Parts: sequence; C-alpha cells; structure tokens
Amino acid sequence: MATDVHRPVNPKADQTAQATQAVRANGTVQAAQAVHVEGLTRSFDGRAVIDRLQLDVRPGEFVALLGRSGCGKSTLLRILAGLDRDIEGTVLVPRRKAVAFQAPRLMPWKKVWRNVLLGLPGKPGRAVAEQALKEVGLEHRTDAWPKTLSGGEAQRASLARALVREPDLLLLDEPFGALDALTRIKAQRLVGELWQRRGCAVLLVTHDVEEAVLLADRVLVMDDGVIAHEQRIDIDRPRDITDPRFAELRAGLLERLGVDTAAEAA
Repeated sequence: MATDVHRPVNPKADQTAQATQAVRANGTVQAAQAVHVEGLTRSFDGRAVIDRLQLDVRPGEFVALLGRSGCGKSTLLRILAGLDRDIEGTVLVPRRKAVAFQAPRLMPWKKVWRNVLLGLPGKPGRAVAEQALKEVGLEHRTDAWPKTLSGGEAQRASLARALVREPDLLLLDEPFGALDALTRIKAQRLVGELWQRRGCAVLLVTHDVEEAVLLADRVLVMDDGVIAHEQRIDIDRPRDITDPRFAELRAGLLERLGVDTAAEAA
C-alpha cells in the first residue's frame, strides 16, 4: 500500500517524524497499518482541539469515530484527508484516499457522471463513471443534473465519486446526517456492502451510536482532543439491532458519551 506523509509543521516534532519515517522505510507501518497517527496536535487560536492524539487503523478495518460536537472528529478527518496540514506530529495515510462529506458537494452545472470524474487524474472516460454509479445503484441517473436528484441519490453520487478513486482509505464525515430515516437505513446498508466488496479501510465520523455499532469493527470515542475509549464490536454480520448484545454495546457507548440510558429507556 503506497503511503504519503503529512510532515510536522513544528520543528519540535521532527524527531518523532524521523523515527516514523524510519519505520516507513522498512515497510513495517505499510504492512501493519492503513493509518498511523502519532503525537498529532492541531490548535486553533492557541487552543488544542486535537492534543497529542495516537491512532492506528488496519488495512480493511471499518472504524467509527464518535464524540460530542466540537471534540475534533471532523478536524481529524480533514487532516487524514490532507485538507489541513497545519499540524504537529506525524500522520501516515494511503496515497489513494477519498472522502465523502455530509453535503454531497456536487457541481450543479455538471451532469452526474461528470461529477463522479471531477478531479480524477488523467482523462478517464464516461465508462469509468458509469461503472462507479452502477456500483451504488445509480446507473439510471448517469445523465441527470444534480438538482434533480433526491437527497439519497445525491449522497450515492458522492460515494461513487469517492469509489472511482479506488481508495485504500475511505473517509466518511457524517454522510447520512441529512437523510431521512428510511433513506439513511438504505445508505448504511449500501456502505456496509461496498466496504465488504472493496476491502478498503474506512473511517466513519458519526453522531449516531447505533450506526457506529451497526457498521464498524471498532468504535472510538473522542474527547478532549484524544481517543478516550475504544470498543471492539464482536457481533457477527449482518447485525440485528434487536440483539441483546447490540443493545448492550449501544448503551455502553451512550454512557461514555454522557447519555443517561436509564432515563432514555424511561
């Protein structure tokens, strides 16, 4: 797996960077991890939103990231995507990565298939876009204008745009947050199927605990700029939300997030 390094901006982090570069050189990180983050700090106006964070994600692993608003989840995702490099510490990520945000961010003046190819290197043909759209069940909307798509269709087009890049790491920033309940369930199922088919590592940022337990191999809870809790989800797939073990894991994570599950049940 090819990797790229977001180098530390602060010279104090150089020693850590050099050590990680040495590990990279002998292939250890490449073989063992899809994502390796060490001592990551990101500050805004002198306040550390991410504070010496450590994170590893294995190749092919589905990780969900939970946390209160403002805890740094989306900031971390933007750093992994290469959209924010004003950092201290070391970040190693696959060169082939893609991101889908809550807003589909489709260009209204381009048809759906052209949106899928937007920003792709080289001159890929329409057939490349059509294949990606077929994979997300949107082949019948290839020539549509974005304004004619439903919310679920627009999000699937955004996923197709990510998948067409053949990512080793797929970053999802609350991609289902704006969808209605039924469309959300369908979108969750689609992402789970795509992940199992593609085998890429996935990092999903979400506020939905049930969604995290439904999809992830491992759920991380972020608090005060660090990973404060890790929960492995050892339930066989496909998962049933009525399974007592599912309910137990969900309740435990909600408590970690400060939600009184006894009051919720009442």
